[in-house]
Amino acid sequence: MMFSVRVTRYQHLPMLHICDADLLGRNLSEDGLQISITRSCYGRKLVDAAEARTLLMESAVINMAGKETIRLSADIGMGQASGARIIDGVPFLVVFRM
Repeated sequence: MMFSVRVTRYQHLPMLHICDADLLGRNLSEDGLQISITRSCYGRKLVDAAEARTLLMESAVINMAGKETIRLSADIGMGQASGARIIDGVPFLVVFRM
């Protein structure tokens, strides 16, 4: 499984935008809510699970989308799948680490 990532800064902290790579370019809609999983937000680099895990552990703020991404994050203790919001069948989760 490959993951698409972009690292930015939020209030001087590392922020990771990460999603299942196969979600890039999808437009999701449910109950009047519309979300686009764009390359400009999530698509700077493709990484494997090992590199994704490292990025997850190094980030203070994580914006994630996709079943595999959230499963990987939960496996290392970064959030819980039960906390994800499901939009058009795709889970989304934001984690703030202190």
